[in-house]
Amino acid sequence: MGSSQRRAIQNYRSRLGARGLARFEVLGLDADRDLIRALARRLTEEGPEATQLRATVRQSLAGEPPKKGGILAALRRSPLVGADLDLARPREPGRDVDL
Repeated sequence: MGSSQRRAIQNYRSRLGARGLARFEVLGLDADRDLIRALARRLTEEGPEATQLRATVRQSLAGEPPKKGGILAALRRSPLVGADLDLARPREPGRDVDL
């Protein structure tokens, strides 16, 4: 490999490092190639989906049972908390249907 190629690879890896990413090699089944690439791509994104996926994979690999109260915690994080919505509907009798 020439010095210009080596320098280009070194620059590319330093740019990855500046973004907080690292390049590494993984051994796996050929059938899982797309799955692993999609997982890696999703994990590099910032946001709640990547955080949730990361937590799910860690929990799955650790073999621990899920923590209790997950649904309650999600409801408490909802943007509708404290919105004072009126969800009451008027009660109307149904219509007669001939069968």
